[in-house]
Amino acid sequence: MAAIKHRRTALERVEKFLSDTYFTDCNLRGRLFGDRCPPASLSYFQTRRRIPYEEAAVQEFRPTQVGESFGPTWETCWFKVELSIPPAWAGQEVHFVWESDGEGMVWRDAQPVQGLTKEGEKTSYILTRSLKESEPHSLTLYVELACNGLFGAGKGSMIAPPDPDRRVTLSKAELVVFNRDVYELLVDLEILLDMAQSSGLDDLCGSLPTQDILEQEKTELSEATGVFSSTFCSKAGCVNHGPLEWAYVEFGFGRHLLGEENQRSFQALYTANQMVNVCDVTDLSTLPAARDLAAAIFSQRNGESQHTIHAVGHCHIDSAWLWPYEETVRKCARSWVTVLHLMEHNPELTFACSQAQQFEWVRSRYPGLYARIQDFVAKGQFIPVGGTWVEMDGNLPSGESMVRQFLQGQRFFQEQFGRICSEFWLPDTFGYSAQLPQLMRGCGIQRFLTQKLSWNLVNSFPHHTFFWEGIDGSQVLTHFPPGDSYGMHGRVEEMLKTVKNNKDKGRVNHSAFLFGFGDGGGGPTQKMLDRMKRMSDTDGLPRVQISTPDQLFSVLEKESSQLCTWVGELFLELHNGTYTTQAQIKKGNRECERILHDVEVLSSLAVAQDRAFQYPASQLQRLWRLLLLNQFHDVLPGSCIQLVVEDALQYYTEIRRAGAQLQEEAVQSLCRDLLQPEVRSTPSTLVLNTLSWERTEVISRPGPDGTETLALVTVPSMGYALVQEPFVPPQPVAVRKQEDGSITMENGVIAVCLDTMGHLTSLQLLDSGRESVPDGCYANQFALFDDVPLYWDAWDVMDYHLETRKPVTTLLKPLEITLAGGLRGSVRFSLQVGKSSTLSQEIILDAACPFLRFLTQVEWKEAHKFLKVEFPVQVRSTNATYEIQFGHLQRPTHWNTSWDWARFEVWAHKWLDLSEHGFGVALLNDCKYGASAHRNVLSLSLLRAPTSPDSTADIGHHQFTYAVMPHQGSFQEAGVIQQAYNLNFPLHTVPASCGQCSPWSAFSVSSPAVVLETVKQAEDRPEALVVRLYEAHGSTVTAWLQTSLPVKEAMLCDLLERPLAQGQVPLEQRGLRLSFTPFLVLSVLLLWSH
Repeated sequence: MAAIKHRRTALERVEKFLSDTYFTDCNLRGRLFGDRCPPASLSYFQTRRRIPYEEAAVQEFRPTQVGESFGPTWETCWFKVELSIPPAWAGQEVHFVWESDGEGMVWRDAQPVQGLTKEGEKTSYILTRSLKESEPHSLTLYVELACNGLFGAGKGSMIAPPDPDRRVTLSKAELVVFNRDVYELLVDLEILLDMAQSSGLDDLCGSLPTQDILEQEKTELSEATGVFSSTFCSKAGCVNHGPLEWAYVEFGFGRHLLGEENQRSFQALYTANQMVNVCDVTDLSTLPAARDLAAAIFSQRNGESQHTIHAVGHCHIDSAWLWPYEETVRKCARSWVTVLHLMEHNPELTFACSQAQQFEWVRSRYPGLYARIQDFVAKGQFIPVGGTWVEMDGNLPSGESMVRQFLQGQRFFQEQFGRICSEFWLPDTFGYSAQLPQLMRGCGIQRFLTQKLSWNLVNSFPHHTFFWEGIDGSQVLTHFPPGDSYGMHGRVEEMLKTVKNNKDKGRVNHSAFLFGFGDGGGGPTQKMLDRMKRMSDTDGLPRVQISTPDQLFSVLEKESSQLCTWVGELFLELHNGTYTTQAQIKKGNRECERILHDVEVLSSLAVAQDRAFQYPASQLQRLWRLLLLNQFHDVLPGSCIQLVVEDALQYYTEIRRAGAQLQEEAVQSLCRDLLQPEVRSTPSTLVLNTLSWERTEVISRPGPDGTETLALVTVPSMGYALVQEPFVPPQPVAVRKQEDGSITMENGVIAVCLDTMGHLTSLQLLDSGRESVPDGCYANQFALFDDVPLYWDAWDVMDYHLETRKPVTTLLKPLEITLAGGLRGSVRFSLQVGKSSTLSQEIILDAACPFLRFLTQVEWKEAHKFLKVEFPVQVRSTNATYEIQFGHLQRPTHWNTSWDWARFEVWAHKWLDLSEHGFGVALLNDCKYGASAHRNVLSLSLLRAPTSPDSTADIGHHQFTYAVMPHQGSFQEAGVIQQAYNLNFPLHTVPASCGQCSPWSAFSVSSPAVVLETVKQAEDRPEALVVRLYEAHGSTVTAWLQTSLPVKEAMLCDLLERPLAQGQVPLEQRGLRLSFTPFLVLSVLLLWSH
């Protein structure tokens, strides 16, 4: 009988029919499981270690029961579960159900078979789909349970420091009969209900949802993240309002539904209502008739113009974050074995998986699982993507580190799976360097996928599919999934959001949809797949097809003629505190990049001089992989828990230790004849230069009585020289104390004046007399800011922190002279910073040096404070220049537009510069990355003090150096780039026994615009070197690479060291003639002549 239908009551009728909370005694959800049976036996043992199955299975287990709690945090419990399936269940589908607060893994017959995570909707393991008499009715499973949740163990909130005493409760362990027909009907009704829902959230910062939807999403989000109680953002989805936006993006929540004005919505609602009428939950024979009604809706097809969604399974796993590296190994195994289990029953499922490091972890710890992964890779279902060792930070690693991310990753994928990746996959990194497009293309990649810019705080990025152009002009096809998530669930609202949100409508008609629970949640679920099967081609919804990254990008390439181009960096307008947080990690990264550079240079030169010397290829690969692992996008940025910081610092210690030993071995081989004691020889000092230009610098060396002495030495490019005695500087450093307590220093290049608090009141270039510090201003001014972000403590520094600036004014020890001049002059002072911290600084001027150096030590004991040092300069320019990987870029010094002021805190590598025509001032540093230049003030960000997720972040002792360099002409002409390298790559001194030795140079470059960055042995050719050069000025130039090494052949290669077609470079008398365009990176293979 036809009846008038009230929309709200009809909707809620269907909701209650599906509810797992209301009316479960008489609704459909309550019939999902049939008979239940407890385990025949349940026992456990607990360990602090993450042990292999073979060790666990032989331990002594003791009885336990459901309802017990286990812990504390980070411990592991192994459960022995003995099951006996009742014979009466013959012909039924039987599941083993396990629910706990921890992350679990089911082991069967000594192999991992299924991950168990409540947050990832993985709470059951299918024992049989139809119990047969021939199948075993009694069996033993083991469950490995980590005493931590999916997102660690934050105390009170997700990103709070871990609660060390958290315990996990085993709330369910039982055998159940699973009613597949009920499940299928539930999926039908869920989709129809979603299609029928009234419009709630029109966009991520739109109007408020209805209370019913809010309560439903609150429950879903709480289950997914474990971080919500009762507080919700008044503008659901606003980035500023903490975990809600993160969960909406991370997990794909947010309502984008058809709405009550849409005819298709009413068709879906009326059909669902009729299905409820038809279905008698006490008589399962009525279910097929209800399913037929749904099938009639799902079989109504789309028009030809409908948008196509390419769905790809995904499980983004942070290599470390709110849990340590070692737990990530198990997260990978739990998730990937679950994916394979799903693939066995869904051969259409595809799964994109990045990070070679994670593959290597599974290969070494779970060989059986890894062999199965290789099989599914060969079938084209399990798809390696990304091409890098880890999903690294996109801002802070050096250019060479980024090359090695690709080199190590692509080589691993080639060796293990017979192919390299064709798309770069970096969905969760905090911004993307403008040099990445060139590096991608040099590593065989022309496609890029991310979504992180959907988190922008201020400006909405204008594209989802576009060409991204780097500083050298290289372009890559780039796609942001329009759903703004990499963890979708296959819901109707997510599909509609993907279409509605797409900012390139009319240009392309295809987009990506990455679905699955991440961070150990096990990736896709059967329900996600079943939802999308029903939506594959249903009128009113976009087409949905299970696809691959290659299929998506191939069709985007065909549609690309109308795409727009974005030039320059992809700057994330959020998380810019990560340029400074965890300063010891930043310092370790910069130092270890230098160490590995120097070891490679010196080892390469040693091989050239002594063919008996063995290049330490395997040792270097191990050290590089440790460094690359620490560049993961929650480690190098500092947004990780204390356990991860401790691991990272330990890895840096190992790189320093092993690197020092490898360097010593290379120097001993390279310079053996100069280091051997000779009769009547005079002790001297050998100085080695690993950079590609001649350097004249003051060095410190042990004197005859054991004290340090200074010497001025000139060392050729990438070579060595003995200290010549005496080497008198053209003009010694003069240090003078004035009557008012201020001190002046000058060295013939620059003259400085410092007041008693260490402020720089004058900085002059002596040749021109040009003053750098404006009248009445102080440079080297320390300033302390309040630093309380809205939620993401270690990640964010907010624009309003600038309103809280307090100059540091409390003097502990006034300025005093510590070195009176000659080869070096220096002064020292100390300040109190904040309530509890102290800062002492030695300001150093060396003979012939164009910059003033600030050796700084801080005892840092603050909380939620931000320390910077400021240099107001007498320069007017609307743009400042910042070094990035293999080049530089400009950013505005004004805040004219929202795009300008959103970059109130930016990143740089070794230098930043503010120049007007004919003059400028550069700030150099040896381990800092955060910076800013607003109007005429250059600022370097020194230390932060967040308390989540690491309550001890940055507390302790810090030592770092920065320098200020005024210059005539442009920064290119003045050699700022070279001076910043010099600061970061000190000359090496070695005691020598030879009194006489001609200076020796292995490589030199004729043009100051070209930097020889890397010299290393080729990966697959021990008879060859790879040298990597880049154009650093932003100019078109021809340069000659000269070498004294025995080279017989040279050819250009890509960044994976594959020779280029027509890449032969003739050996001429002047060397190798190389042509560069702005910021071009060139790699050259050099083959030995012996």
